[in-house]
Amino acid sequence: MGYSLPDDLLSGTGIRIAQAIIQALPVVGTYLSFFAFGGAFPGEAFIPRIYIVHVLILPGIFLALITVHLMLVWYQKHTQYPGPGRTEKNVVGYPLLPVYMAKAGGFFFIVFGVTAFLGAVASINPIWLYGPYTPGQISAGSQPDWYMGWLDGLVRMSPPLESHVFGHTISWNILIPGLIVPGILFTGMALYPFIESWMTGDKREHHLLDRPRNAPNRTALGVMSLTFMLIALINGGNDIIAITFDLTINQIMWFSRIGIFVLPPLAFVITKRLCLSLQRADRDLVLHGRETGRLVMMPHGEFVEVHEPISPQKAWLLTQHEQNPPLALEESDLRGVRRPGVLKNKLRARLSKAHAVAIPKVTADDLKEIEHH
Repeated sequence: MGYSLPDDLLSGTGIRIAQAIIQALPVVGTYLSFFAFGGAFPGEAFIPRIYIVHVLILPGIFLALITVHLMLVWYQKHTQYPGPGRTEKNVVGYPLLPVYMAKAGGFFFIVFGVTAFLGAVASINPIWLYGPYTPGQISAGSQPDWYMGWLDGLVRMSPPLESHVFGHTISWNILIPGLIVPGILFTGMALYPFIESWMTGDKREHHLLDRPRNAPNRTALGVMSLTFMLIALINGGNDIIAITFDLTINQIMWFSRIGIFVLPPLAFVITKRLCLSLQRADRDLVLHGRETGRLVMMPHGEFVEVHEPISPQKAWLLTQHEQNPPLALEESDLRGVRRPGVLKNKLRARLSKAHAVAIPKVTADDLKEIEHH
């Protein structure tokens, strides 16, 4: 936020985009913009207001959040990888003192040194290169930071849509990509743990990590989200990419407009299939052991490769994860009375069945059957 003040031309361009997104809010957008900037853009109140937010309010919020984070870590324990002796209620590892304190101290001095070095030799948006901010100008080739590039890319790919309702102009080309889509994404991220808990019926507290392959739907959703953001990020730099790779902006624009709907679902399907394939490979590894590269000729002339059993530790690691069966929700109770919320239960059962798709892990009976044969 400190380098987004309307000082140099590049920073002012970013603030102008933010002001346009605020104005896109129906009915109240103009009033909020006037309130934030103390009048018409750029106004005279924005810099002192953001200065107070930047040097006082935000550091206080960060300090409070860090304190809450440390308290939660102390109370709920660390998340850790599965291993011998590790459960949902303990932490196995090195002690806080002196190991982790030494690591934290080392990281602190590394960050402090890098920050001090950058403060001595580097400039952020130097005004002699970008020029002073003038509301009527814009930097050629201005690009947002990586964490805002996908949002800018969504705004760039949106077609020019506008509506006039009761004397108010609604700019859908800014409202949808700038506010509605990010709102849906971040709300979905916040609600997903509760949605998965509702689908599976698992209300327990978990602190042991799952391998990505053992949670195929969760992994596929993550890859789908990253694919969505990557396509939008590419479109956020469409002018620079067009110049660099000798393309036209329209080519990149239409690739992004089509790809934003086609590629994320495709990434979901491919990722889920890869996770299931890796689960199947783990099952074969536990049952048949690892390949040794030694070929043996049988008496009847057949060549077979000798497999070597894996260690008990690795076998445990590949089979320790839980596989919850899908929920079985009946439409009627034992007396034949229709249960309330049938449609909701049907949806929950279908989602639970889709979420529970997995390759069955190796059990003790499977190992005994292999040894018998």
